[in-house]
Amino acid sequence: MSLPEEAGITDQYLQNINTERTQFRVADTCTANCSLASYNRRDFYKITLTLEGNSILYYPNRAIEINGPALVFTTPMIPYSWEGNPETKVGHFCVFTKEFLQENGRTHNLEESNLFKPGGDPVYFLNDLQADYINSIFNRMKLEQESEYIYKHDLIRNYLNLIIHEAIKMQPAIAYFSPQKASSRIAKLFLDLLEKQFPVDSQQYTLILKKASDYADLLAIHVNHLNAAVSEVTGRSTTHHINNRILAEARSLLMHTDWNVAEIARSLGFDYASYFNNFFKKHTGQTPMTLRKTL
Repeated sequence: MSLPEEAGITDQYLQNINTERTQFRVADTCTANCSLASYNRRDFYKITLTLEGNSILYYPNRAIEINGPALVFTTPMIPYSWEGNPETKVGHFCVFTKEFLQENGRTHNLEESNLFKPGGDPVYFLNDLQADYINSIFNRMKLEQESEYIYKHDLIRNYLNLIIHEAIKMQPAIAYFSPQKASSRIAKLFLDLLEKQFPVDSQQYTLILKKASDYADLLAIHVNHLNAAVSEVTGRSTTHHINNRILAEARSLLMHTDWNVAEIARSLGFDYASYFNNFFKKHTGQTPMTLRKTL
């Protein structure tokens, strides 16, 4: 299983959500190794209820073994992988957007919630009574999802908030352990995150992760730890990798689009075209327009 990936959500499943302009979906049993969605789905949060089996949830510098009923909270901006026995059963899972929870009133700030924020506590083990209760809430959400009740989304939103509040009341999981070859895992997650930002195919898009500290914050590790891991595994610094990938994309945009230099600069995260010109000339010895004229 490659990193980073999300367990339990197929590409077609998310495409259906977009097609139907729906911000919430709940689904029934699948396995920890069922079809996986690409990590570049940055808009959907996910809550998973596991009921039985053994699996391991891997994060950049930690992992947790799940060997019983548990609630797992995953965010679209934190990479992870879920490796499990093919027989591991996921009782239910739901995906939703931040806007879905925020509709019609004030609600949780998901980015700041301990359930979803980087370095927070994403796994909550359940006793039998808790598992039965959470399972019943998921079943209610499934029934409402298929109903014709005109206020069903308000009702589903209440059920979803109920699950979140139940988790907030619980003690977080403490069975974390350090996975082997942490440096290799961190370096791979960094390179995956870097590559997931490309290609830039719209002038409305701009790079979000532009420097090493941006990646370190997302991976919930210190920037020095990230730099050390990437240098150890690849022999190159994080800044080297970031700059090289931005330069490669800049060349591609200069060659294959009619965007002007200011538009390319903005899409690559530069506040001003002059900054982009200086960056490009420093690393290539020529200006973007000079390169374009030679092509």
